[in-house]
Amino acid sequence: MTPTPTAPDRRYHPGGFATLTEALDFAAAGPTGVNLYGLRGELIEAMPYAELRTRARALAARLLASGLKPLDRVGLVAETDADFVTAFFACQYARLIPAPLPLPAPLGGRDAYVEQVGRMLGSAKAAAVFGPESLLPWLQAAADANGVRICGQVADLPQATSAELPAPAPDDACYVQFSSGSTRNPTGVLCTHRALMANALASTSGGLCTTAADRAVSWLPLYHDMGLVGFLLMPLSVQMSIDLMPTGAFVRRPLLWLDLISKNGGTISYSPSFGYELCARRGDGSREGLDLSQWRVAGCGGDMVRPAPLLAFAERYAQAGFKATAFVASYGMAEATLGLSMAPLGKGLIFDTIDVDRLEKDGGVVEGAGVRSRAFVRCGAVLPGHELDVRDEAGAVLPERRVGRIFVRGPSLMREYYGDPRATAAVLGRDGWLDTGDLGYLVDGQVVPTGRAKDLILLNGRNVWPQDLEWSAESEIEKLRSGDVAAFSVDRDEGEQLVVLVQSRSSDPQVRRGLTEDVAALLRARHGVEAQVELVGHNALPQTSSGKLSRSKARALFLAGAFRQEEPA
Repeated sequence: MTPTPTAPDRRYHPGGFATLTEALDFAAAGPTGVNLYGLRGELIEAMPYAELRTRARALAARLLASGLKPLDRVGLVAETDADFVTAFFACQYARLIPAPLPLPAPLGGRDAYVEQVGRMLGSAKAAAVFGPESLLPWLQAAADANGVRICGQVADLPQATSAELPAPAPDDACYVQFSSGSTRNPTGVLCTHRALMANALASTSGGLCTTAADRAVSWLPLYHDMGLVGFLLMPLSVQMSIDLMPTGAFVRRPLLWLDLISKNGGTISYSPSFGYELCARRGDGSREGLDLSQWRVAGCGGDMVRPAPLLAFAERYAQAGFKATAFVASYGMAEATLGLSMAPLGKGLIFDTIDVDRLEKDGGVVEGAGVRSRAFVRCGAVLPGHELDVRDEAGAVLPERRVGRIFVRGPSLMREYYGDPRATAAVLGRDGWLDTGDLGYLVDGQVVPTGRAKDLILLNGRNVWPQDLEWSAESEIEKLRSGDVAAFSVDRDEGEQLVVLVQSRSSDPQVRRGLTEDVAALLRARHGVEAQVELVGHNALPQTSSGKLSRSKARALFLAGAFRQEEPA
């Protein structure tokens, strides 16, 4: 078996289709397609777009034969396999609305997964849910608790000889995207075909400048917007071949990602900062046969871009042909389909090193140096056809180099949080502007995100960014790694209290005591804050669906006393 080709001499269409099915219909005329890999990096299935279209249309008829009606919501467990990919596109041809669902967390149990998926199915008012055989008992429990009438595997659907497949309209819902399953009341972003196609065109033509010579490679989960939209739907919109490996394969053997890029000549691949950090820690450019010279877009997205891990990656893999100029810092969110801005190609990471004291005092951005400075990464100008403002608390537009709340407007925005008009109205104005909930500033027309507004900590009149505290501890204390620290504030009778949770890999009381004291002393010296430092177990801090730290859930678990059991006996 061989993967579908890159085919630089193929007939190329730069996107701009009206619907996702129209994009697949066009791609099916060429040789490119989707390639699915296994946990050891082996090719499991090569599926040309022509075959994907044939399978999807046949499955669409079977979905309708099962009693589902157009515009019904359908939960799909998003394994990186042919069943999910086929079912997602089958829903498009049947005018059903797929809602990708996560796989169970590696250390999670049945009850937590049933509750999480159940909340999503209930929020989407799903009529059906499909997943792998191994998860059917759990899915059935979630379905029964939320009034979902059909639960099973797509392979078990009734056969259908033929069915009229109504073509979706541009303003039809294309999918419901849950950006996180960690909240008690999850909100699903409803994205239309029109919004998806607008974001795909702006991102591929305006941001990535794709050509027929490009090839996408990804390990990102398909239930997250960066995996689903960025590395399945967008590459398809420009008929690009895609190499997909399971997230679990990357977690176990991160260097398989680089091997796949090297072997197949991948040119576009993205990761949050921690993915590059894992690869830098596990290997280097001396791997036999490793060639990363064709990788022209090494995207950074899904979390705050961290300069140090990316620079370490570039240094370690330079001898394999990786160029630091390939880094492309990006900013986006599920509510805008995916991308909102991308840094200029071929420039690498462009930093602003700013004075933290001034930033914390009044949101002003001035050049800084020394221990009380911080490097932020420019994420480029807003994509073509879109607008971006930075505003103060009163809603007034701020000038460049002033931190405020980021607002965006454009054709890629969601239609709504599905079934939740109150949540929709809270972020999406009648004038079409979306309150992203992010803080940041503009410089030379480029946006520089600085954090989530809800995470900002107010201490003694200072606006303290939690990631500053986390990154200081992780980078300066030898025992800690990226993702080991979560900082947030809690209300106490005496005022706001800074709490810092730290993952510890040791059960030795002396080592644990030393770690607690080291973190507290460092934060006192570097940031002038007094912190309540609490140690938690290895891998105890919760993550979002994209693998980044969930401070809100960490705070909720802390307040609920969930970490008390982590104390040594």
